Amino acid sequence: MTEVLYMPDIESNYIREWDAEVTKAKDDYVVLDKSAFYPLGGGQPSDTGFLEWSGGKARVREVTKKGIIKHHIDGQLPSGMVKASLDWDRRYGHMRMHTAQHIVSGIVYDEYGARTVGNQLYADRARVDLHPISLSEDDLRTIEQKANDVIAGNVDVRIIEVERADLEQRVNPERCNLDLIPKSVSNLRVVEVTGFDQCPCAGTHVKNTGELGKVSILKKENKGKDRERIIYTLE
Repeated sequence: MTEVLYMPDIESNYIREWDAEVTKAKDDYVVLDKSAFYPLGGGQPSDTGFLEWSGGKARVREVTKKGIIKHHIDGQLPSGMVKASLDWDRRYGHMRMHTAQHIVSGIVYDEYGARTVGNQLYADRARVDLHPISLSEDDLRTIEQKANDVIAGNVDVRIIEVERADLEQRVNPERCNLDLIPKSVSNLRVVEVTGFDQCPCAGTHVKNTGELGKVSILKKENKGKDRERIIYTLE
């Protein structure tokens, strides 16, 4: 099994380089004993980057997880020890967009009672699908302003482990989609935006809302009955 380096706390989300050992090499991928690469999933794209070793260097074009974490390689497959590095601008963009998504989703639920039913992050923008909802242009500006009010507070973001029973007593399960997580999962990795939001999440995040700048909602799209999509960026 691969040790996932970005999971334990918020500081670990900032790991850019590390040493690892190749434990398996097959077809177009390798498995590492430890990795800070985020694998594709949960609306967040995978990280990309490089593996370097004595006499060689290869690009990690995508990382996937299905049972094991596979680092898909362009070029020669390495063996033994490697130095791994992330495409940091891409990763950091995902971190910023993901933390902003938690804030936007929380505000929409608080103001309009609509849940987040889908999302997709990119390094320079993101989209959130909401249901049930019908938003006016004034509503979009309200969401934007309230999100920026949270961001302007420069509040800390934490990653903590919480027992499910404890979290259920402190949060609205629908607000953070806790009710969609199988009941068999009793220990949760929770991302907390201090004073605003606690949400189970396996993604990567910034450690303070001051790193987000300002939310700018670009547009909305109708995605079906009572379902709308907000597309936003960060300035």
